[in-house]
Amino acid sequence: MATTYSTYEAKARFSEVLRQVREGTTVTVTYRGEPVAEIHPIRRNPDSAEAHLDELERRGALIRATEPWRPPPPAEPIPGALDRFLADRNE
Repeated sequence: MATTYSTYEAKARFSEVLRQVREGTTVTVTYRGEPVAEIHPIRRNPDSAEAHLDELERRGALIRATEPWRPPPPAEPIPGALDRFLADRNE
């Protein structure tokens, strides 16, 4: 359950906002109708890593990979690169 307050209302009713947060409600603060902040209860018991990732994904802060991560292939040496580097360095 979420509740929304304008910045003016949140300032004027801050004790009420904190009471709602303590009761488990997430409060959204808006500025000129645009959401600018969320105030939510602190989790006392840490969730599993998977639950935390689910929450980040729900908020849009995370997009999960569709395939497992693979390291890039090793770079192929470029013939003569070291010689050119050393020549440039000595100039």
